[in-house]
Amino acid sequence: MKKDIHPKEYQLVVFEDLNNGFRILTRSTIKAEESTKWEDGKEYPLVKIHISSASHPFFTGQEKLVDIEGRVDKFKARREAAEKAKAEIAARGAKSGKKAEQTETQKMGRLSTTN
Repeated sequence: MKKDIHPKEYQLVVFEDLNNGFRILTRSTIKAEESTKWEDGKEYPLVKIHISSASHPFFTGQEKLVDIEGRVDKFKARREAAEKAKAEIAARGAKSGKKAEQTETQKMGRLSTTN
């Protein structure tokens, strides 16, 4: 095994889930700018997280949507825009297809009248 590949600067840190307020005190090497008081009255560095085992559907067994950053909304908007663009292209294609048929009919009509 390689020596000295693991960090040695572990400290106690509080991780707080922003969805439900669940907090856990554990050892970590992460550097935090905020601090908070823990149940024992001491202050510890605070790291805020969006999803933890207390709010993730896999661990809770509940199907709930947690979308803080709007990813689902952005995806739906892109999908709707793509469908609208596709419909416009299809509508333009149908119009130009009709024009092409009319042009062909007119050409044929002219040919047949001149013969």
